[in-house]
Amino acid sequence: MTAYSRDLATFAGYDAQVMGISVDSTWSHIAWQEKEIGKLNYPLLSDFYPHGEVAQKYKVFRTGDPIPGINDRAIYVIDKAGKIVFAQHYELGESPDNRDVLEALEGLSPKLAQAGK
Repeated sequence: MTAYSRDLATFAGYDAQVMGISVDSTWSHIAWQEKEIGKLNYPLLSDFYPHGEVAQKYKVFRTGDPIPGINDRAIYVIDKAGKIVFAQHYELGESPDNRDVLEALEGLSPKLAQAGK
């Protein structure tokens, strides 16, 4: 998640808003940032109540082992019309490469992509 903070300017060049979401509470997010990863420079949303409602809609809510009750790691790019144009699920310990998302964004806005190169 910190890799997204480092690349916020690149994402902004594609007119993209980065945000995260997890089933943890807002208080848990604050403590995690303060004690573990440092402050994120983009919104981290809480899908805490009703627990995992958004994760269930995106079919990433874990109901079985390992670690039931959390959401799988997934990345979505949603265009301005609300259509999912990129979806990728990752293993819990895997760190996704920002390049995957940037390539999807390049496909959405070729003029912006050319300006950024």
